[in-house]
Amino acid sequence: MNLRTFRKIVSAALALLAVGLGAWLGYQIAERQAIQNLRVDVNHRLELFASAVEGMIQRLEHVPATVQLSEEVQRLLRSPTDPAAMVAADRYLQRLNAFMAGMSIYVLNDRGVVLATSSPRLSPNSLEGVDLSFRPYFLEALSGRVGRHFAIGTQSNVPGYFVSHPIHDGSRVVGVAAIKISLEPVNQIWEMLGAPALLADTNQVVILSSNPEWRYTTLANLPVERRVDLQLNRMYNHVRTPRFPLDVTLTIDEENQSVEGVLSRGQGWSGLSTHDTLVSGKTLNGMDWRVMMFSDLSPVRAQALTISAMSAVVIGFLILALLYMAQRRRIFRDRLRSEQMLARINAELEQKVEDRTQALTEANSQLRREVSEREQAESTLRATQDELVHAAKMAVLGRLAAGMTHELTQPLGGIRALAGNAIEFMSRKDYVAARDNLGIVASLAEKMGAIIHPLRTFARKTTPRLGEVDVAHAVSNALFLYQTQLTQSGIEVVNRIGPGDVMAWCDINRLEQVLINLIGNAIDAMATAPDKILTLEAMRGVDAPEDAALCAAGWARIDVLDTGCGLADDFATHLFEPFYTTKPRGMGLGLIISRDIVRDFGGSIRASRRNGPGACFSIHLPLAGLSEDPTPRT
Repeated sequence: MNLRTFRKIVSAALALLAVGLGAWLGYQIAERQAIQNLRVDVNHRLELFASAVEGMIQRLEHVPATVQLSEEVQRLLRSPTDPAAMVAADRYLQRLNAFMAGMSIYVLNDRGVVLATSSPRLSPNSLEGVDLSFRPYFLEALSGRVGRHFAIGTQSNVPGYFVSHPIHDGSRVVGVAAIKISLEPVNQIWEMLGAPALLADTNQVVILSSNPEWRYTTLANLPVERRVDLQLNRMYNHVRTPRFPLDVTLTIDEENQSVEGVLSRGQGWSGLSTHDTLVSGKTLNGMDWRVMMFSDLSPVRAQALTISAMSAVVIGFLILALLYMAQRRRIFRDRLRSEQMLARINAELEQKVEDRTQALTEANSQLRREVSEREQAESTLRATQDELVHAAKMAVLGRLAAGMTHELTQPLGGIRALAGNAIEFMSRKDYVAARDNLGIVASLAEKMGAIIHPLRTFARKTTPRLGEVDVAHAVSNALFLYQTQLTQSGIEVVNRIGPGDVMAWCDINRLEQVLINLIGNAIDAMATAPDKILTLEAMRGVDAPEDAALCAAGWARIDVLDTGCGLADDFATHLFEPFYTTKPRGMGLGLIISRDIVRDFGGSIRASRRNGPGACFSIHLPLAGLSEDPTPRT
């Protein structure tokens, strides 16, 4: 075998290897993309299904909370042996259940015995006099919390979703109101998923499924103590809970509350394909339930095989095209060789001219690149500063989220109860009472809007615009955002800044950011202080700070004083040093960002110790003068 034949054999082998590798890569990429598309489609269907289930269940969750408002129920709990009170309470629950279309509504005393129910007292499924003290939802409500979980009825042996709410007499829980919500509507919407699916509760037990054989199986091996608890509270009413027949390994996405895994070939069971199956799931909000869907991957693999074959054909065509170009190259090689010899002579003569021209061109290009890089660096610096300011805003909003949630919880609860009462009044044709309730709902909605509006204004990412700003307005907005935290921390606020007292030339949104940083630091500094007093003062006509330029309109000063732990001995060295902080969870950027914001206004920030406990942070800003823009130019 000569060298030429050997080269041909090697070339043919490499071509076949390239075709095979291209087919394999095409299959891998196509399969990955098809599975990703399938994930998107499945997640969309799971979102729709989860929303439908949540709507079916959660629309009745507020009913037990309204039961305690009934005079009939309160009279029954005060006189549990009064026959008239029992009849009146039963009739009220029957009317309420007929209107809300639940399975049953009932009232238990503080020992867990059913006193009144919406079911007829003589019916086989009636809970009258039944002791349900072993149910977890009763124990949750008796402790003052709202109870929610799935269970099978003790009398009817029908599964349902139970929601309970404590009934108070003053501060004491005297009874429990509960509703059983039917899960039958969920069985009617399995078709919207288009694949076998199941619904598991917080115990990893399948409570509903498109495949009846999967019902009441466990997705995980329950510990012995957990099984004993389930037997004691009769959550599944003595129904056996065998292991789920499919071994599914799942990965959990905590952020999106979703699960995913792949069921290997050969594990098919009860209608599932013997091909690989994609297992996708999602957790239902507020219910700790998980819906899981089993999607067949055989269409994905078939599509990937088709694309793999097409990839092999395309690569084969490219190889043939390369061979054709190589042949043409051989034909023209001799001609090019002679032309290159002639061209080389001209190239050598022109090389010196090109070298000098190239040197000048490179020098010119280098200067342009340096100018462009400098302009880009300045633009990036400004953008980074804006992003840091916005990130600081988001960090503050994260700290304030819990407080604002508490402020919004009470109006929301009131709106829910008043809306339910209005519906009841309208069903009774008592339109005057319904109109009064709706009026109160409107006022509560306005109150919630007043709470949310400052947050939306503060969180908006805006471009700084200097103008005339009322310092009192900016201080009020900053204090409003910390109102809940100040109250919970027991901090006394002394605000000596009145509307219109001091008008500064700055951007109000950025000024609020600086004030929020300083007030937040003051709150943290007073965490362990015996006397917690936050003082805010402002004055005009003060001397200019040392590091500020001349300002014809004069200066204003805003002081934020606290009675906290004060400043360290070396505070002047490290106070405005990046990433230096004394807080366990601080980043050390708050004061740096605040200083840069105030410098953009032409002012400065100063820190000093007080005579007593605590520290004082002073903001120097240009006063709003008669000119359009009194900020000094540099």
